[in-house]
Amino acid sequence: MIQIFKKEFNSFLNSLIAYIVIGVFLTAIGLLMWVFPSSSILDYGYADLDSLFSFGPYVFIFLIPAITMKSFAEEKKLGTLELLFTQPLTDLEIILGKFLASFALVLLALLPTIIYYYSIYQLGNPIGNIDTSGAIGSFIGLTLVGAVFCIIGIFASSLTSNQIVAFILSAFLCFLVYNGLDSFASLPVFGQQTLFVKQWGILYHYESISRGLIDSRDLIYFLSALAFIFLLTKITIGSRQWQ
Repeated sequence: MIQIFKKEFNSFLNSLIAYIVIGVFLTAIGLLMWVFPSSSILDYGYADLDSLFSFGPYVFIFLIPAITMKSFAEEKKLGTLELLFTQPLTDLEIILGKFLASFALVLLALLPTIIYYYSIYQLGNPIGNIDTSGAIGSFIGLTLVGAVFCIIGIFASSLTSNQIVAFILSAFLCFLVYNGLDSFASLPVFGQQTLFVKQWGILYHYESISRGLIDSRDLIYFLSALAFIFLLTKITIGSRQWQ
């Protein structure tokens, strides 16, 4: 697993992917927080990180599939997937190594946003007038969302040998799981089951964690989602291993 992690992570750092992802993420969030009038902190005069945590997942929906789209798709296209399976590694170790590499890159992109927190902290009136517990909860929530998006992207990549198809499928699945179920829940057909349907989506649990109160039910949801998609990916890889 460690070998796979090092290989994948080094391939990110040796290409433009890592730098483009980090640069685009920080630039997009920076523009939303400080420049665009509809969301600029300087315009509405309230020191908080709502722009980062509201728009961050939507930026991830496009950036994380760009990271993960080649995970298995490129291996299939180049014909190196069979060679990978000959190594003394289990399917789960291979998947986990690729997941940790992409997740590490997401964490690397999130790390500089601490500067945004410090900036807002200093802009508060008085200085330090910011909901720190809410910010910590939101950072944890955004990290968990990034983790789920990473494994969704790897699952999508395991389904095809075309990286573009993997990207589109991954972006669609990430949006569906994050916001799609929440939107479906508002349809009249669900009636009194609206809350039940919302609880199946990431947005419900992300907003819950972002309030600063870490509920075990939200953590269980994210861990269960990760485990379930890991299993789907393992089944997909296992079923194609000898084809």
